[in-house]
Amino acid sequence: MGRSRYVITEPEKPHFLTCTVLEWLPLFTRPALVDILLDCWRYQQAHQGLRLYGYVVLENHLHFVAQAPDLSKCVSGFKSFTARQIIDHLEDRGAERLLERLRFAKRAHKDDRVYQLWQEGSHAELVYSPAVMREKLDYIHHNPLKRGYVDRAEHWRYSSARNYAGQAGLIEVDRWEA
Repeated sequence: MGRSRYVITEPEKPHFLTCTVLEWLPLFTRPALVDILLDCWRYQQAHQGLRLYGYVVLENHLHFVAQAPDLSKCVSGFKSFTARQIIDHLEDRGAERLLERLRFAKRAHKDDRVYQLWQEGSHAELVYSPAVMREKLDYIHHNPLKRGYVDRAEHWRYSSARNYAGQAGLIEVDRWEA
């Protein structure tokens, strides 16, 4: 199958995005790996004009709503940088079984690397109205709740639900208000 049909259609507007680990490997049960994601977003907020409206990181994928002057470049940079950092982390800790899975599952045309961490594409969906923004933020924040991981959305550590509940989150977000 070719490239994803989901594209960033209007880069100046927010988009709902999903990034999934290859083979749905549960890498983000390791707090150090989630820290890599959060640090990358912080850098992009400070240096690339990323506006992060909401996010959730689950064990093998993440969802977020964001916009930036060049959102495609931000998403590409996010996936490239975090993949390199996560793979380096796994190598440093001798996580051979995980690395072998990432090596085996790598797409054949990705001949410039040994491993592939992220599935191709980010399934970008334009957030074209306040109603869609509310729908996407609700989806993001209720994802851990629907899975039975927590009893309240703001109890999930790796989510902006805390920010929207008036609590300190792990990363600043641009709270969207209708």
